[in-house]
Amino acid sequence: MKLAAQTSRSKRSGTSAAGSVAESLQNMRMTHLMKSVGAKLFLIFFFCILFFVLTVGLTSYYKSKQVLQNKVADASEQTIIQAGSKLDLIYSTFEDLTMQMMLNEDLRATITNLRATGRDTYDYMNLNRLVNEKLNVYAFSNKSIKAVHLLTETGEPISSTANTMGNDSRAEKDWFKKIIEGNGQAVWLSTQEKGFTDGVLGNAQPTFALGRILKSPSTSQITGVLLIEIGVDTIGRETESISMGEGGSTIIVSDTNTYVYSPNQEQLGKESKLDVPEDAFKEGNGKLTSIKGDYQIVYYKSQVNGWNFIGYMPVNELVRDASVIFNLTLGMALGAMVIAVIIGYFIARMIGRPLVLLRNLMKEGEQGNLRVRMDVKSQDEIGQLSVSFNQMMEKITALVQQTNASAQEVLQTAADLSDASKRTAMSAKDISIATEEIANGASSLAVESERGNELTHNIAKQMKSVVEANVIMGTSAGEVQGSSKQGITYMSELIGKTNETESMTRSMVEKVDNLKESTRSIRKILDVLGNMTKQTNILSLNATIEAARAGAAGKGFMVVADEIRKLADQSRQSIAIVGQITEQIQKEIDETVQVLSQAYPIFQEQISSVKEADSIFKQVDTQMAGFIERLSEVTESISQLESSQSVLSDAMANVSAVAQQSSATSEEVASLSSEQLNVSTGLVKLSDKLEELSNSLKESLSKFQV
Repeated sequence: MKLAAQTSRSKRSGTSAAGSVAESLQNMRMTHLMKSVGAKLFLIFFFCILFFVLTVGLTSYYKSKQVLQNKVADASEQTIIQAGSKLDLIYSTFEDLTMQMMLNEDLRATITNLRATGRDTYDYMNLNRLVNEKLNVYAFSNKSIKAVHLLTETGEPISSTANTMGNDSRAEKDWFKKIIEGNGQAVWLSTQEKGFTDGVLGNAQPTFALGRILKSPSTSQITGVLLIEIGVDTIGRETESISMGEGGSTIIVSDTNTYVYSPNQEQLGKESKLDVPEDAFKEGNGKLTSIKGDYQIVYYKSQVNGWNFIGYMPVNELVRDASVIFNLTLGMALGAMVIAVIIGYFIARMIGRPLVLLRNLMKEGEQGNLRVRMDVKSQDEIGQLSVSFNQMMEKITALVQQTNASAQEVLQTAADLSDASKRTAMSAKDISIATEEIANGASSLAVESERGNELTHNIAKQMKSVVEANVIMGTSAGEVQGSSKQGITYMSELIGKTNETESMTRSMVEKVDNLKESTRSIRKILDVLGNMTKQTNILSLNATIEAARAGAAGKGFMVVADEIRKLADQSRQSIAIVGQITEQIQKEIDETVQVLSQAYPIFQEQISSVKEADSIFKQVDTQMAGFIERLSEVTESISQLESSQSVLSDAMANVSAVAQQSSATSEEVASLSSEQLNVSTGLVKLSDKLEELSNSLKESLSKFQV
C-alpha cells in the first residue's frame, strides 16, 4: 500500500511537472534556441553535409582547373621553345656576320692603314671611304641591321654606316666596357631606347646590338671594336606571331633582367618587373607560376646569348572552361542544404525535446523542489537518464532529512563550546599583558647594555687607529726631514751649475758680437769682388768690339772675350748668392744677440730663486726636528689611554651578556603567554564560526520541500 501511494504521488507530481515544463518550454524556446542540444545537432548535421558536398565539388573544380592549366602551359612551352629556336638561328646569323668581318683580311688591312694615316690627309679620306663601303656591304646584306659602327679600343669613332656618330669617346659607356671585357667573343647588348648613337640615328628608334673586338687570328693584334645595331622589329615579328590568349603576351628579357623586346615600347631597355623569384629562369626552358599566382609563365633561355624568351598568360583565362564544374558544385550544395534542413529538424525534435524537459525539471530541483519526477516513456539512453534522475532525487530527499536532524545537534554543541572559549580567552589576555610588560623592561635593559658595549668597542678601535696614525706620522716626519736635507744638497749643486751657465751665456754673447764684426768684413770683400766683376764685363765688351773690327783675324779673340764675359756673369751671380747668405747670417746673429740679452736677466732671477729655495729647505729641516719630538710625547700618552680603555671594554661586555640573557628569558615567557592568548582567541572564533555555519545549514535545509 505504501509503495502504491508513493507511485501515485510520483505520477501526480510528474503530470503537474509536465504541464509546467510545457509552459516554460514555450516561453524559453526562442531565447535558448542556439544553446540547446537540438539546435547544435541540427547545425552539426547541416554543416557536415554541406561541408562534404562542397569539399567534393570544389576539389573536382580545382583539380580540373590545375589539369587544364598544366595542359595549356605544356602546349605553350613547346610553342615558346620552337619560337626560341628560330630566334637562336637569327642570333647565330648576326654572330656569323661579325665572325666574317673579323676574318676579312682586306677589311682589317684597310682599317689598320686608316688608323695609321693622319686625319687631315687625302689618304685618310680615301681609306675612310673604302672602310665605309665595306661596312655598308655587310649592313645592306641584312635588312634588320640599322647601323654598323667601328671604334678604336679606346672608344674613339673610326667609321659608321649611320649619318654621323659624333666625335665623343664611348670608353665610359657600359656597353663598350662589356665588349672590351669579352676579349674577342660576341657580346650581346640589351635594347637601348634611343639606340647606341645617342639619338642621331634616324628618328632615335630603339635597337639592340652585337659587339665584338676585331683582332688578327694569328697575331691577336686588335684592329678595332665592332658594334652592329639591330632593329627590335627583327625579333618582334617572331614574338608577335605567337598568341598567348586574351590578356597574355610574349617578351624577351636579357641576362641582366632588362627588356630586350616588349609590346609596350615604354618598357624597352628598362628593368623587368616580372612577379617571379630571382632564380626562376636558371634552367634552359620550363614553366612556372607568378608569386601571386595570377599568371602562368613559360620561357626558353637562348643558347646563343642567354636571353630569356618569355610568354605569360592570365590563369583565369586558362581555366575559364572549369567554371561549369564550379557552378554545378554550387547547385548541388544548395540542394544538399535543403535536404540537410529537413533531416536536421526531425533529429533535433526527436533528441532535443526530452532533454529540454529534463533540464526544466532539474531547474525546479535547483530551486528546492525535491518532489519533481520525470515521466519515462522510452528505453533509449534518454529514458535511462530519466530513470537515473528520479533515483537521484529520491536519495537527495533522504539525505536532506537526515542532515536537518544533525544540524540541530551541532547548533546546540557549538553554543556550549563558544561560552567556554570566551572565558578561557579572558584569562589568557590578562596573563599576556603582565608578561609583555616584564619582557619590555628586560629588552630595554639589554638594548642599553649592548649600546654601551658597542661604544666601548668603537672607542678602542679609534684609539688603535690614532696610535697607528701617530706611528705613521713619525715615520713620515723622519722621511720628510731626510728629504729636506737631500733637497739642501741638491740646491747647493744647482746654485753652482746656474753660476756656470751664467758665465757661459756671457761668453756666448761676446763671441756672437765678434762673429757679427766678421760678417761685416765679408760684406766689404763681396763689394770689392762685385766691382771687379763689373770691370771684367766692361773689358770683355771692349774686347768683343775690337775683335769685330779686326774681322776674320779677330774671331778667336772674340770667343775668348765671350767666355770671359760668361765667367764674369757667373762670378757676379755667385757673389750675389754669397751676399744673400751673408745677410741671412747677419740677421740670425742679430736675433741670437737679442735672445741672449733677454735670457741674461732671467738667469739672474733664477739664481735668486734658487738661493731663496735653499733657505726654505733649511728652515723646514729645523722645524721637522721639533715636530718629531712632540709627536713621540703624544704617542706615549695615547698608549696609556689604550690600556684604560681595554679594562672598560671587558666590564661592559659582562654587563651586556647578563642583560641579554635576562631579556631572552622574559621574551620566551611573553611568547608563551601570547601564544596561549592567540589559541584562546582562535578557539572563540572557531566556536562563533561553527555556530554561524550551523545556523546557515539550518536556513539552507529549510528551502527544500520533502
